[in-house]
Amino acid sequence: MIDLFGLEQQPKRTNSKPEAAALVEVLRALRAHPLVAWAERQNSGAAKVGNRFIRFGWPGCPDVLGQLNDGRLLGVEVKAKTGRLRPEQAIFLERIRGAGGVGFVARDCRDVMRELRATTQ
Repeated sequence: MIDLFGLEQQPKRTNSKPEAAALVEVLRALRAHPLVAWAERQNSGAAKVGNRFIRFGWPGCPDVLGQLNDGRLLGVEVKAKTGRLRPEQAIFLERIRGAGGVGFVARDCRDVMRELRATTQ
């Protein structure tokens, strides 16, 4: 960093967590969309707390769960540009769609807009 009269030039930031950035964008798009009643981040994974192993969510659980205004379940798996679905994630999204819900993969807000537009056609 170079100090210029008390103003520091910051190095160019790189996003080392592109999926986290995509998640923020996707959640904003979902929460602002008129067809969506609510959408929340669904934490999943596991952690060791003391001597205990605690699991959050379940295998295949989508990153975002929500509900459309018409009552249908919404499940969105968020992936970075090059991210791929694990088999259990693909199966769970198919289960949501098979039960009449809306389940899809989103990499950015454009995917959200496209997929939700398709639910009304």
